[in-house]
Amino acid sequence: MALPELIPVEDLLRPPERAGASISPDGTRLAFLAPWKNRLNVWIEDLEPGAEPRCVTADEVRTVQDYRWTDDPRWLLYLQDDGGDENWHVFRVDLDSPGAAAVDLTPFPGARVVDLQLPAERPGTAILQLVGRVGISIELVEIDIATGELTPLSEASGEGAWHYVGDGTLLVDRMTPAGDVEIFQTSIEGGEPRLVTTFDGRDYPLGVYPFVVTPDRGGIWVGSNRGTDRTRLARIDLATGEETEVDSHPVFDLDVRAQVFTKLPPPLIRHRGTGELLGVRYLGQRQVVHALDPHFAEVLPRLEELSDGDLSAISHDREGRRWVVSFSHDRDPGVTWFYDHETGESRMLFRPQPHLDPDALSPTTPITITARDGLELPSYLTLPVGVEPSRLPMVLVVHGGPWTRDVWGGDRSVQLFANRGYAVLQVNFRGSTGFGKAHVQAAIGEFAGAMHDDLIDAVDWAIDQGYADPERIGIFGGSYGGYATLVGVTFTPDRFAAAVEYVGVSNLATVMRSFPEFAKPGLGPNWYRYVGDPADPEQEADMIARSPISRVDEIRTPLMVVQGANDVRVPKAESDQIVEALHARGVDVDYLLFEDEGHFIINPENLETMFRATDRFFAEHLGGRADAAPRRAA
Repeated sequence: MALPELIPVEDLLRPPERAGASISPDGTRLAFLAPWKNRLNVWIEDLEPGAEPRCVTADEVRTVQDYRWTDDPRWLLYLQDDGGDENWHVFRVDLDSPGAAAVDLTPFPGARVVDLQLPAERPGTAILQLVGRVGISIELVEIDIATGELTPLSEASGEGAWHYVGDGTLLVDRMTPAGDVEIFQTSIEGGEPRLVTTFDGRDYPLGVYPFVVTPDRGGIWVGSNRGTDRTRLARIDLATGEETEVDSHPVFDLDVRAQVFTKLPPPLIRHRGTGELLGVRYLGQRQVVHALDPHFAEVLPRLEELSDGDLSAISHDREGRRWVVSFSHDRDPGVTWFYDHETGESRMLFRPQPHLDPDALSPTTPITITARDGLELPSYLTLPVGVEPSRLPMVLVVHGGPWTRDVWGGDRSVQLFANRGYAVLQVNFRGSTGFGKAHVQAAIGEFAGAMHDDLIDAVDWAIDQGYADPERIGIFGGSYGGYATLVGVTFTPDRFAAAVEYVGVSNLATVMRSFPEFAKPGLGPNWYRYVGDPADPEQEADMIARSPISRVDEIRTPLMVVQGANDVRVPKAESDQIVEALHARGVDVDYLLFEDEGHFIINPENLETMFRATDRFFAEHLGGRADAAPRRAA
């Protein structure tokens, strides 16, 4: 048996020809992302076959990742930051004036939009949670989309996040010193807030999510795990504080990944015009969607039969007749379809990367690995196509967070490694979300402890099953995954033959001190509880002991470090200090620094540079194969 034809790095990482499609509210047009001057920008076209698309944004510096239709067919909104600094601004595009420059509706230096809503009951307006317009405070503001006029709806506060209810009513969720989440109701005019309910912060490391005001304005839909290990959908009555279950799955949690990565689809599928609940997403090792609306119950099976992947982005016209959907998939990610429920017509609109043959890519198989203490670790194994899966070099890919998770399908780095002949293993170690709160809470106090043991146990499983060669194990990860990679080469230096980490934490104490000021009040249920408080000398000492920087002398694994200079989550200093410590020992370390990136490496030429270097690095140290073609000019 032989490996499939080697796919060049530039082909695997090429920007999609099209992606991120969404149908207009009137059902006549399609918006999507496509390259313009080597950056993804927003394009518009009529939905009728053969229509000519036109580009409506003109960002030459950084890819556009998030856009929104408004209720007015003239206006479209998109969000953009500056070089990855995550200070998101909202820009308005005039679709009736081709070539007109986009208008920044939030032109406040250093400010950041952390939430954008387009409430149906307030046509022509956008409601934003905005940080940094007034110091480090969070405020709720309303913007007239046509004029740009901004109206504050709340006071500027550093104590919580604001939510618009309607009819002059607001909600604010605040964290107590103990880390609990209290939800208050108040008025735009001010007055004494009224406590609605309290959630035990120990069960919500990232806060309560989703948090959606119901269309009748009398309640909120929330993800709740009160009285159960699993997160279900509940309704909180704003008048009484009473919680009632709306929907649940017997085994799976709500799919809450969008709480961390906002470009992912939210767990609640809602009607575009009314806001009513159509369906709910649950995610185990694959996705399950529950239809809660009779019309959507008819539509859902017609959508699901379009692909054997998992439903991802879903959009529809106001009447619920015309639908545009995309799918997560291990070998054909992002395939996008149009469906007309009235006529039964369906047609594939596009595959984002039509130059890639799905049959040449590697299937990803859900598996379950048992940790040494008996905890089940839902995981994914991807094996190269065309070779005997025996004693292969292997790359352990570790997700970030840690309060997020790996999922089935669509990871380009996984496909790159598998195409090079590596087995690829992804592990939802303890602390990963989506598998019940006990799975998350098993990580308390276990950074560089049982969380790392889970990864080692998974490696041992792959070796015992005969998939992996114990002498050729690599590790790759970003953010928390970068920290885990550094832990791997400092706490277990004999287990890995090569390591690549990007935007990884080297010192738990210094990274926590560097978090943005507006984020620090929310650290109680997550970083402080799971890792420690660096203001406490005893806890700080423990944090440093669990930090790779304290064990630099143990590193003998070949190491590559990748960093974005504008990263506000894991600052450049975290990479600098580990690299400088190794240089002080006379140890070589490959260090890639991107001056125009932040926590996520986005620009195509930088992604290509990063993965071409990773490709060659692993080939050199793990004995795989690499794309030897020279890097293209930017």
